[in-house]
Amino acid sequence: MKKSILLLPVFIYNTLIAQNPIVPPGVYMADPAAQVWNDGRLYLYCSVDESVNWYCSRKYHVLSTGDMDHWKLHENSFASDGPGDEVPYNDNLLFAPDCMFRNGKYYLYYCQPDRENAEGVAVSKKPTGPFRRGRPMDVGGYNQIDPGVFIDDDGQAYYIWGQFTLKMSKLRPDMLELEKGSIRDSVLTEQEHFFHEGAYMTKRNGLYYLVYADMSRNQAPTCIGYATSKNPMGPYKYRGVIIDNDQSDPQCWNNHGSIAAYGDQWYVFYHRSTHNSRKMRKACVEPIFFDENGSIPEVEMTSQGAGDPLSATEKIDAARACWMFGNVRIEQVAASNEALCKTRHNDRAVIRYVDFGKGGIDKVTLKVRPGNVNGTIQLKPDYPWRGSIASVNIEASAEENPEWITLTADVSDIDGIHALWIQFYGDAGSGELGCDLDEIVFHIDP
Repeated sequence: MKKSILLLPVFIYNTLIAQNPIVPPGVYMADPAAQVWNDGRLYLYCSVDESVNWYCSRKYHVLSTGDMDHWKLHENSFASDGPGDEVPYNDNLLFAPDCMFRNGKYYLYYCQPDRENAEGVAVSKKPTGPFRRGRPMDVGGYNQIDPGVFIDDDGQAYYIWGQFTLKMSKLRPDMLELEKGSIRDSVLTEQEHFFHEGAYMTKRNGLYYLVYADMSRNQAPTCIGYATSKNPMGPYKYRGVIIDNDQSDPQCWNNHGSIAAYGDQWYVFYHRSTHNSRKMRKACVEPIFFDENGSIPEVEMTSQGAGDPLSATEKIDAARACWMFGNVRIEQVAASNEALCKTRHNDRAVIRYVDFGKGGIDKVTLKVRPGNVNGTIQLKPDYPWRGSIASVNIEASAEENPEWITLTADVSDIDGIHALWIQFYGDAGSGELGCDLDEIVFHIDP
């Protein structure tokens, strides 16, 4: 008998907003590996989550952009064996991929931890696939997960993979096999580098960077950390954390990503969890910067991502929230819509950042679905202990599935750019408030 899954209709979106997450509602893409090809576009090769019960699925999607403002979703770039009644749908899953261009072809490196030969490669003439003729790779018995690939300035290609300890090998010129005798284990370790999994390799100013899921905080790999070396196969020195996705969901547990330059700017690509789950992850992006010694100062999670702060007078999707405290989480509420859900008394969420302009904001409208007790939503700038700029009262509903309603309140004087804290209160003082928040729009009276 097949296990139950969360059914998520997928839609084609020609362009997606630059704000985080950079995947549309109802689509869950994790483990973004960034590559910039000769066509001038940046591509993210991602795994696809489809259930709160297991990681990933049997397919990959790709995201691409030509300006970091508009993203295009390319579905089903590669698939493992199709589902059948004799095989549970959570078999033959495709974990995190990477891709490389050489010899006029694109080589997609994938892993299937359920298989005896976990690592594989497939080929396409197009960067978004479809990738065909997947074949296993002989990785010397180190059948683990999360492949990555890098080509150095001298043309030598390197293959990296592993969990808890990172393995590295030279690739043959055909990009299909490892060079015999070149496998090196423990290039990174959990003890020395806080390495968990999900390594990605790149180079900047003669310095090699390994970017990976980092175990240095929270007793979980919520960070994207990095190590550097002057030689591709090491030794590598741990350098710190680039970004931490802790508090992106009540059950957030892992992170996985990459760094890449596009134009004159470098970015970190990572994912955040939803649905009160370690799964159902969504790809995000933040600009990063380098110090003179090649170190990367840690950056914060934001809602704006690679774009400008969100405009207060345009619809703000509550699911853009990047921090959540308490029981509140992002969930799918319609085929192509997500919202902040399952709120309890004193829960908080943060949208970072909102541009209120030069003053004149008069009112705010919230689209909400009432819960089972009376409650209040307060909006506060910058910090949760600040005074509220608006307070919206919500009457409880006795219906099992109440309709969405819009409520309006006055806004006190505010201008400029601020983090927007959303504070939920239940009149009962404890327990589940149960209201959901979909949209926020601030208004200027004519």
